[in-house]
Amino acid sequence: MEKLKKIMLPIMSAVVVISTLISSQASAATTTFKDVQANHWAKSAIESAVSKGYFKGYGNGLFKPNASVTRAEFASLISRVAKDMTHPEDAQTDSFKDLKGHWSKAEVDRAVTLGFINTKDYPNGFKPSTPITREEMAKWLSSGLVASSDEYKTAFAETKGTLLPVKESFKPGIAQDKIPYLALAMGTNLMNGFPDGSFGMDKTTTRAESSAILLRLENVLKKEATSFDDLNELRMVGTEKSNIELVSNLTTGNTSIADISGKRKTFRNGSGSLVFHRLIGVNISDWNKKKSIYAPLFVDDLDKSFYKNRNVFPVFSELTIYPKAKDFSISHYSNGVIDMTGGSRIDNGLDAKFGYQILPNLESAKFFAKYKNGIKLWVVNYISLDNPNNQFNMDDGSFAVIKKK
Repeated sequence: MEKLKKIMLPIMSAVVVISTLISSQASAATTTFKDVQANHWAKSAIESAVSKGYFKGYGNGLFKPNASVTRAEFASLISRVAKDMTHPEDAQTDSFKDLKGHWSKAEVDRAVTLGFINTKDYPNGFKPSTPITREEMAKWLSSGLVASSDEYKTAFAETKGTLLPVKESFKPGIAQDKIPYLALAMGTNLMNGFPDGSFGMDKTTTRAESSAILLRLENVLKKEATSFDDLNELRMVGTEKSNIELVSNLTTGNTSIADISGKRKTFRNGSGSLVFHRLIGVNISDWNKKKSIYAPLFVDDLDKSFYKNRNVFPVFSELTIYPKAKDFSISHYSNGVIDMTGGSRIDNGLDAKFGYQILPNLESAKFFAKYKNGIKLWVVNYISLDNPNNQFNMDDGSFAVIKKK
């Protein structure tokens, strides 16, 4: 019996030690902060980002989830997340003169070296304590992706002419050189728009939001650009001027919407003309899982009853109408275009939310009188899935046909 006790004591001691270690590790892995409530939307992301060593809390048990993130902080954060990225031989060691002696210098230099930050964007110094804007954040993240692989570089080039599903695309408009950065950030789900339809380019980002973005970046860096459906769609709209090949069982066959983009169509009644720009489709076959990054832009729950039991595929066209006839009105337009090149009024209120222009409902002559030099707007067509044979014909003989695959 005494011999058995001698054997058991070391075993029990080992169990206690192991249990203590496990308990200690579990406690460290589930770090909590006094100012991050159990129901906080980013609680899991915050704890995960901290446990991975990306973020650090404050010594008094606070995380300050609503505090804004500075340039220095975000540069350091992405530098930590991108720890496995290949480090170029020409490493930057003195990116910005105003970082001399600053705590973030080494990590900012590394973020520059890895391609996240372009020093030319800050000719007057990095100003590390400046809160980073969402536009800056999108540019840094996308630049890092482009530097990480040729496929992201190709995706960047292919989204230069795409449409971003945010209100800034329409009012005040987004400079073309900025579009690819936002496209890569949105297409990979690194960053998303707000409920009001905006991207919030000038807004700053909180520590809580940054925690979620960091974890997404960690995931995106492990994937190919082609693995993201939203990015593929943005790329196709950028190059082909339409997304229908990706979101439906429809095709333009040997033709292409890109073939008619930028082309003019004169109305058959001679009252004016239009120039066609692009065509966006939204697959509504499963209302709760609408295919397309553009669904929130054009389709609202108010449309549900309209589409119910109608075997149609809605397509939304962007075009510019050039009035010519005296007192040009909606009837001149509707009687002047009889094929798919035209379209009907979008009437669900989303134009007000996102700021895009639609056909007028009342006093159309007075409306068009204000735009004698042309007005860019959006219209809708409904393609029958039972007999999808729809054609666009332009003045120069170019055309496109939509049919089943």
